[in-house]
Amino acid sequence: MSSATETVIIALTRGRILEETLPLLREAGIEPLEDMRNSRKLKFATSHEQVSLLVMRGSDVPVYVENGAADMGVAGKDMLLEYGGEGLYEPLDLGIAHCRLMIAAPTQAPAPGARLRVATKFTGIAKRWFAEQGRQVELIKLNGALEIAPAMGLADAIVDIVDTGNTLRANGLEPRETIAEISSRVIVNKASMKIKSRLIRAILERLAASAKRHSV
Repeated sequence: MSSATETVIIALTRGRILEETLPLLREAGIEPLEDMRNSRKLKFATSHEQVSLLVMRGSDVPVYVENGAADMGVAGKDMLLEYGGEGLYEPLDLGIAHCRLMIAAPTQAPAPGARLRVATKFTGIAKRWFAEQGRQVELIKLNGALEIAPAMGLADAIVDIVDTGNTLRANGLEPRETIAEISSRVIVNKASMKIKSRLIRAILERLAASAKRHSV
């Protein structure tokens, strides 16, 4: 059994991932004691006296977990690929918030010149992927308004998350190549996994069971 004084902090990603993670946590016996969606608070007590939750931007989750400010976290695979996961354990794919990280370009656009201009917020992933393909690119870092970049002459293509593809079509773009299939993963701080092993493994087992039920 884990020590009664042992506590675990789980960092969660705002938005769709939070919405799809909360039911899994609830089934695992971890439910926030107040509405996380409509609160300005960032830290929440739960029905499990040894577990508390944080809510934040997805890009911050791996930072909090790797540096030990949170013991565990739930983040999209896109964020983990961009951040680099060498300092983290990634023991569980929850199978939620499915989407694809893709290259998109204007519909029926001719092939670009020798050097492709690509707008993206995933500059690390894009740099590695194009290098592996042996393709020269100029990366343009944007945090939003990606879909309009080709129409405004800023870029030849974009690298972004694609769900239904409706936003691409609305802006005259079409998906070209898939870089990665994305879903939400549980990550764990390496030191926490050793020090709080029993409690963390119990949470992982319950979450895995919840995820399996929801995937059926």
